[in-house]
Amino acid sequence: MTFALSYFEELYAAQPDPWGFEHRWYERRKHALTVASLPRPSYSRAFEPACANGRLTSLLAPRCAQLLAVDAVAAAVARARARLNSQSHVVVEQRSLPQEWPDGTFDLVVLSEFLYYFDAGELATVMSLVLTSLEPDGTLLAVHWRHPVAQYPLSGDQVHGALGADPALALLAHHEEEDFLLDVMVRRGAASPPQSVAAASGLVQVGGRS
Repeated sequence: MTFALSYFEELYAAQPDPWGFEHRWYERRKHALTVASLPRPSYSRAFEPACANGRLTSLLAPRCAQLLAVDAVAAAVARARARLNSQSHVVVEQRSLPQEWPDGTFDLVVLSEFLYYFDAGELATVMSLVLTSLEPDGTLLAVHWRHPVAQYPLSGDQVHGALGADPALALLAHHEEEDFLLDVMVRRGAASPPQSVAAASGLVQVGGRS
């Protein structure tokens, strides 16, 4: 990663909740929108890199049979584990990404405020790992801040532009505000194009509402 681990360690040393996940309405609303945007009611095995203190993880957990959440910062991992210690289907690990990318596949990958810490070359590496891990027809949810931050190698718009240009991903939903972008994508499978939530639920058939 372009950013040294010490950058994030210093943030947590100065403030246990560096981004205000616990008290900022902006963050609480964004997390609620993130979870509400998931197109399936449940997932078998999900992965959340850069889980921070685990607040979003705790909202994802009821929708997942298994959930792996990771962060590079020991202090963040400790807080996330404390938050989720009663939920045995959630595993929180300390990992530096992309070097310690987990094995196996997932039917959900959530990339929340994560990808703009990588430069363009690193982003390509991370996306290759994401697509290798994401099962066919699996959900990729990405949400990122749009306002410029001098230290970040990429903007949120650049990140989502790269995601949208990837031929392996099909856009299912796009939410755009002045402050952030939220995209729900599906890894293209072999059988048929991704379906809308209504179509997947049987509410819509070819030719109109059933």
